[in-house]
This record gives sequence, C-alpha cells and structure tokens, in this order.
Amino acid sequence: MSSVSQQRPQVARVAHMQDQLAAYAARDDNSKGRIYPEPSPQHRSEFQRDRDRVIHCVAFRRLEYKTQVFVNHEGDLFRTRLTHSLEVAQIARSIARALHLNEDLSEAIALSHDLGHTPFGHAGQDALNACMKDYAGFEHNLQSLRVVDELELKYAEFPGLNLTFETREGILKHCSMNNARKLGMIGERFLSKQQPSLEAQLTNLADEVAYNNHDVDDGLRAGMLSVDQLREMTLFNRHYENVVSHYPGLQERRAIHEVVRRMINQLVVDLIETSQGNIDALGPCGIDEIRAHTEPLISFSDATREAHLELKRFLRKTLYRHYRVHRMSAKAKNVVSSLFEAFMQDPGLLPTEHRDEARQQAREQGEPAIARVVADYIAGMTDRYAIAEYERVFDPNCNT
Repeated sequence: MSSVSQQRPQVARVAHMQDQLAAYAARDDNSKGRIYPEPSPQHRSEFQRDRDRVIHCVAFRRLEYKTQVFVNHEGDLFRTRLTHSLEVAQIARSIARALHLNEDLSEAIALSHDLGHTPFGHAGQDALNACMKDYAGFEHNLQSLRVVDELELKYAEFPGLNLTFETREGILKHCSMNNARKLGMIGERFLSKQQPSLEAQLTNLADEVAYNNHDVDDGLRAGMLSVDQLREMTLFNRHYENVVSHYPGLQERRAIHEVVRRMINQLVVDLIETSQGNIDALGPCGIDEIRAHTEPLISFSDATREAHLELKRFLRKTLYRHYRVHRMSAKAKNVVSSLFEAFMQDPGLLPTEHRDEARQQAREQGEPAIARVVADYIAGMTDRYAIAEYERVFDPNCNT
C-alpha cells in the first residue's frame, strides 16, 4: 500500500476532529506555525505533537520535585509543580470541550506553563529575580518560553522543542513592554493590546482554579489553615454547609475533599456558562476576531469572580505568609542567592557543561550573558538538587 493511501484514514480522522471545533477555535489549518518549519505529523494533530514533546522533555520531568507551596521534603501528599500541571490540564480540557475549543492545545499549554519555574516556588523566583536585577531580571513565564525555545536540547534539526506559535503564546501569559519588543511575533500582542487564543485564555483561568482550591486542600492537610478560618470565605462556606447538612458525621478528610471538588465544579461551570455568553454576544466568525477583541472573552461572572478573589486574598494573607512557609522561603532565598553569587564569582564551580557555556558567553557577550547561564542552571534545579548543590558548594565536609 502506498504511503499516500496509508495516510488517508489518519487525514480523515484529523479532519473530523477539526470539524468538531467552533469556527473561532485554534486549529491546525489556522496555526501560525513553528519557528522551524516541519512536515505535518502523522497520526497526530500539530497540538498533540506539542503536548507529546512537552511530556517527553527533561524540564517536565523535573516538575515532580519542584515546589508548589510546600518544599518537596515536607511530605509526599502535597502538590508539586508536576501534579499541579496535570490538574490544570484536566480542568482546561473540560472547559475546552464544553466550549468546542481545542482540547489538545489547551492541554499542551497547561502542561508547559510552569516549565520555567525555579525550585522553591515563588520564593525561589523572587530570589532569582533579585539576583538578576542588573541583568534584565528573571520571570518564570519568560523562562518557560526560553525552555521550550532554546534550553531543551533533544532534536537534531533545531534547539528547543519547536512548539507551535499557539502553544508558545499560551505559555507567555504576561510580559513587560520592554521584553515584548525583544520577542518578535510572540510579543506583538502585548504591544498591540490584542488577546491570545481562547484556549490560552481558558488555561490561564484553569491555572488559578487549580492552585487556589488545591492550596486550600494542602493548607488544611498541613495544619496551616483551619476549617473555621475558611468558613469566613463565601465560596468555601457555601459548600461546607451543604456537605455537612447532607452528610452528617462524614470523616473530615472526605468532607474536605467533597467541599473542594464542589468549589472547583462551581468555578468551572460558571466559567463555561459566562464565557459562552460572552462569545455568543460577540458572535466571532474566526480566531482573528478573538485576538482583536479588547478584553478576554473567557471569564467568570461578577459574583463568582469576587468570591474567587476573596479566597485568593485569604490564601495570600493566611497560608503564603504563614510563619512555617515564611521560614522555608527564607531558607530557599538564601540557597538561591548564595548559589548565584558563588557561580558568578567563580564560574569554574559550575558543572562542566554549564561552565563551558558560561565561558563561551563571557567571550562573546560579557557578564550579562554569564548571569543568564547561571540563572538557567539554577532555575532548572529541583528543590532537593538545589539543597544538595548548596551543600556541595559550601559544606567543607561534602566531597562530591
């Protein structure tokens, strides 16, 4: 059988999947393509290929040992960047399917959005940004894009993963005007005040739904939040009272899980219904009208948005500033800043591959380029690797 006839059933299957999408969804035939042109994939869509490349990359595997809120060694049941990314992907797929948008693209964005996160969560990012203040700073969204565009070295014909424009724009949720000017086509929407695809918009909010509600679960599990505190939050209390009244005497862990899943369900249903109303009111015929619209079309209703923000503000004040989190954050910042300073002062302390890259960059571009190599190395570390590297560099009794 010829290769052309072998491909026909797959071409038909991909075309059928495309036919199920709304006219304004992202799809293979309206994609802005890849940086390095490639033949179309067999047996997959372009966005499935993106998803698969992300899953198989090194940076994705490292997310298993990168912190969401709690440092990795604090317990086996807390979320990591990996489990968080999987949860975001599940929520994003559900929303995309309900709105007849591209599930594969939504999943690819969700799985790749945290690839550039440092060890130790936001504490690590804040520390690395402070270290890089004289070298254009550090921001995890930009770093995630840098990972997929440059740092992953797996393919013979191009650096990075060579993802589609649509996946890359979804990774870059926000960007300063100065950075946008340096990014070419991927930065243009920030300069022209345009919107990304609906798939990018929904994945951004799926991220918020996942981390807010699952931080509630982890905070209760860690004993840093109490049910009484959370009952002051509109979103939590509504579902808590409903669960307690319907299931009196239910074991607390099961009750909490029931409350959290109902909170997520309320947010997702509200998001779908509100967003569909926004889309219907605009009546777009294609993705270009989505991009040209002045505001995002994927959104919560006003009441649900306010309840969601109330919970977000509560977590920032009560959980993220809890003294136990603060203590670990202080240690994390010390690890990151100490490693950065040591490697900048003596790049010979870097592992061979990174040391050679730093020396080459030093010859070609000077100190700012060395700083970026050091930042790339530290940002790629897992929590436990960063702690071990700190010991290797600073502990006189460590011989490795």
